[in-house]
Amino acid sequence: MKNILVISQHSPFDDQHIRESLDTTLIFAAIEQNISWLLSGEAVLALKKNQQPEQLGIKNYFKTIKTLELYDVENIYVCEKSLMDFNLSEDSLIIDVKVANFEQQRDLISQQHQVVTL
Repeated sequence: MKNILVISQHSPFDDQHIRESLDTTLIFAAIEQNISWLLSGEAVLALKKNQQPEQLGIKNYFKTIKTLELYDVENIYVCEKSLMDFNLSEDSLIIDVKVANFEQQRDLISQQHQVVTL
């Protein structure tokens, strides 16, 4: 089993970057890889509670993020600085995450066999 990390850095309202990251994460989980997902920068906004993307004309795929636990994707990380930048806390997110500072992110990346940045 390989350690695979998907890194998301783009806004959830910018093209389909987050959707592609979510799909990639689910695919790796389905083939029983040790998958982790790191959201950094504007990507952390994809986890914010009470969003209504339909009002922006965007399909609501945010609720699909909640299904990650069904696929045994338990290693979901968010950048500590990004949370602070957007005035978010763990309580304001739709799923449980592991908050990682810069050093912890660097260590996480170094432990992977493959890193996919979308």
